[in-house]
Amino acid sequence: MVQDKSLALDPKRRIRHSSRAFDVVNCTLLVIFTLLIAVPVWNIVVASFSASGSTGGLALVPDKFTLDNYKAVFTDGGMWNALLISVAKTAVGVVAHTLFCALFAYPMSKAYLKGRKLYSAMGIITMFFGGGMIPTFLLIKSLGLLDTFWVYIIPALFSYYDVIILMNFFRQIPESLIESAKIDGASEWRVFSSIILPLSMPGLATIGLFHGVAQWNDFMTTKLYVNNEQLYPLQMRLYNIIMQSQAASENGNMASAVLDTTTRGVRLSTIIITIVPILVLYPLVQRYFVGGTMLGAVKG
Repeated sequence: MVQDKSLALDPKRRIRHSSRAFDVVNCTLLVIFTLLIAVPVWNIVVASFSASGSTGGLALVPDKFTLDNYKAVFTDGGMWNALLISVAKTAVGVVAHTLFCALFAYPMSKAYLKGRKLYSAMGIITMFFGGGMIPTFLLIKSLGLLDTFWVYIIPALFSYYDVIILMNFFRQIPESLIESAKIDGASEWRVFSSIILPLSMPGLATIGLFHGVAQWNDFMTTKLYVNNEQLYPLQMRLYNIIMQSQAASENGNMASAVLDTTTRGVRLSTIIITIVPILVLYPLVQRYFVGGTMLGAVKG
């Protein structure tokens, strides 16, 4: 009772007490949320190192440790080709998308650009409305992009959401700096490449990470527009493994059960391999990502 009176008489102690209570609740919720994400991922990792490809439920260690599942993945020539396609389309897509959006966002960040409001309205429309699956397929076909590597790159070049983030970054650069460079004889391209882009690295890294994750995880582009198996990325390869596993399990005989057990382990190993590059990349660009998201979204 004395403690309660002291808290009531001392506002600072009451604030500290409330802050500690909030921290405890907040930390508890974050721990629960982390476990909800980490436990299923860890279970997949454990199962991928299990001889049976399954732990029979939640497990902290494999029931019988083996590397055969990963050996099966890395000795598959098709898997290496799929990895190469995934890496290539992600790397080329990130560079092309980021540069294209930056080239569009830089003039759009200038208030004196003629027709700026019209261009903005057209860009905002693309954020809410699409052409539809069939018209888009017909357009891709008419452009000759079906069954080509560039079907991963060209249709994904533009995103007005990314343009808005970059516009907000470009507006933070002092106009006096640009005018000084022009007085010294720098062209618009020189200003853009030597001043604007280097000073906007957090924004460019943010856009690159967004698009890189989207490119790496993209599955529908391959499903809709690519029939050539030599152009299949990892996600499509994983889809084929899952389909083969399901087809084998539906046969209902002993041979199919053995095949299903084997493909289950290979499937889980492939899942781990597909998420490792993103887990490795994100910490390297995290400081740019956090700063870029805050500055690009809040300031305008």
